[in-house]
Amino acid sequence: MKTTNIASTLLSLLANLLLVYLLYMLCRVVYVLEFWDTYADGWGQLSVGSLIAGGLRFDTSAILYTNLLYILLVLAPLPRRWVSAKGYRLTLKTLFVAVNSLMLVLNLIDTVYSRYTGRRTTWTFFSEFQNEGNLGNIFGIELLNHWYLVLIGIAFIAALILLYRHPFPPGQPAQPFTPGSFIVALLCFLGFMPLAVIGMRGGASTAIRPITISNANQYVNQPSEAAIVLNTPFSLIRTMGKTTFADPGYYDSDRLDAIYSPLHNTLPLPDTAAAPSNHRNIVVLILESFGKEYIGAYNDYPGNTPFLDSLIAHSLTFRHSYANGRKSIDGMPSILSGIPMFVEPFFVTGYSLNNISGLAGQLGAEGYTTAFFHGAENGSMGFQAFARTTGFQHYYGRTEYNADSRFGGDNDFDGTWAIWDEEFLQYYAAVMDQMPQPFMTALFTATSHHPFAVPQRYRQTLHQEGHPLHTCIRYTDLALRRFFSTASRMPWYRNTIFVLTADHTNINEQPAYRTPLGTFSVPIVIFDPSGQLPTGMSNSIAQQTDIMPTLLGAVGSRLPYLAYGIDLLRTPAPQTWAIHYNNGIYQYVQNGRLLLFDGEQPTGWYNIESDPLLTDNLIGKLPPADQPLLDTCLQRTKAIIQSYMQRMIGNRLTPADGNQQPSGTVPAPLALPQ
Repeated sequence: MKTTNIASTLLSLLANLLLVYLLYMLCRVVYVLEFWDTYADGWGQLSVGSLIAGGLRFDTSAILYTNLLYILLVLAPLPRRWVSAKGYRLTLKTLFVAVNSLMLVLNLIDTVYSRYTGRRTTWTFFSEFQNEGNLGNIFGIELLNHWYLVLIGIAFIAALILLYRHPFPPGQPAQPFTPGSFIVALLCFLGFMPLAVIGMRGGASTAIRPITISNANQYVNQPSEAAIVLNTPFSLIRTMGKTTFADPGYYDSDRLDAIYSPLHNTLPLPDTAAAPSNHRNIVVLILESFGKEYIGAYNDYPGNTPFLDSLIAHSLTFRHSYANGRKSIDGMPSILSGIPMFVEPFFVTGYSLNNISGLAGQLGAEGYTTAFFHGAENGSMGFQAFARTTGFQHYYGRTEYNADSRFGGDNDFDGTWAIWDEEFLQYYAAVMDQMPQPFMTALFTATSHHPFAVPQRYRQTLHQEGHPLHTCIRYTDLALRRFFSTASRMPWYRNTIFVLTADHTNINEQPAYRTPLGTFSVPIVIFDPSGQLPTGMSNSIAQQTDIMPTLLGAVGSRLPYLAYGIDLLRTPAPQTWAIHYNNGIYQYVQNGRLLLFDGEQPTGWYNIESDPLLTDNLIGKLPPADQPLLDTCLQRTKAIIQSYMQRMIGNRLTPADGNQQPSGTVPAPLALPQ
């Protein structure tokens, strides 16, 4: 092989890889345009140069990982008669086109899916949806709704096929290597190895760890913008088979426990068979996608929830209330077990086998009947497994609904996900009416979810201009009205504490709800028909992981438990806080401030009272009065992260595993809302 032939091969390889780079960057442009309403407000503060530099860094890693075999087959100093063969050339082109077509399609798919998750897709997606049988239907609907993305995908694949350059063009004579040309070819092959390692790692310095998803934050101003810099193949590769959690080692054990412990100690049980002192029932309603943005009572504009607005007027409601994740599988452990989502939903990792408990397990041990309700196919979203693991004694899904002759069975199925909310909530009330008291139940609604359909009888009356999700929100609000109307006539109603919250937010249109904090804004509403609990709009900060401690305190539970939250009824407003994980950044909220922490150092500090849109990052220009609060928030954030990681790794997510005994202290009186 002549040296000129080697040069031609290298130029063809380079041209093909540059084509892939270009198409990756065009996918990024499509992503930004599709999300323009999300990014427009902060676009003026972003550096286009930084976005391009960051994008190239992550694209290089992904392209080298996915094209490594192709590159090695091109550069390998194989006999010329082999590489000149038609079959070899066809194999190379097929490999190149197939692999890169798949990667581009994944990028385009995430252009749609990321709107609901707030981040690029990671490997846990496949665990999260492994039990779903309706994904084909969902993808089909999305293909129709986003037909233009299908056309773009076809154009990109066509470009790969038509613009591909053969590294070994046909028609050239199959000349053997000369000693000199073989050495040149071998040096090219061997020289590529360290370059590939550098590109895949994201840098050449020995001080640089292989880049991860969190590194994208150095190129943007807010965690929600990190997805612009990333690409989906990189996110999948970097999370495939990885150990999700690692102990950061911020503090020694004594110091850690002094700063923060998730263990809650309550009154010791004089009799292990005794039930809680006041025997109140608990009903937790988890509303699919019910962000605060859609609820008029939280805003200065009319919302889509007239019934929920009226209920809030008679409830204890928290003005500053947040989810601990962005997906349904994040919300379940947060709400029902007091465990937030850090890095990945732990229930789809290897740590899902850890010993955990929750509201159901705690109250079941004290004499409660417990049940979980979800109108989808049994096993959907892993909810049935979660319910069993956390102590729910009974599970009611689509199978149980269909078996109940009082209801319409699959005639009430929405065709995609679950039984319509209106019918399933009526079923929920009817089943609870047959349960012995005290009981603790939770229900997960389903209708306010893509593909945003409501029963035919409501499609005209509930429809308004705007996003179709709003029609679903209005429908579920109507279903809630009917549920409470039915329940209010049942004997257990006045002896029940109701909590209404959402699993996560969804489509965000208002600027205040598109910020890194706003995308976690969900309602937390506690309604007590008996009037024993306080009412009003509280200025305390509330998060999903506070629901379990608050309810256990409200019913006088006596057993110790573990939860990464607080009892909102017994904690003064200045001591309330919230934490969430957002694209590699931990967000901690307390006393009107928001701390952003990347695991090593603070990257953001905002006054959320004077700067609700988070446009002024005070890091580097910190007001002197804020320094003590920042230090306290940073210390608490580190301690929470380390406690979470250590307990996940060491399987210490229950008081028994944590080797701590109840203190026997009597809880303080209930606090009035502030």
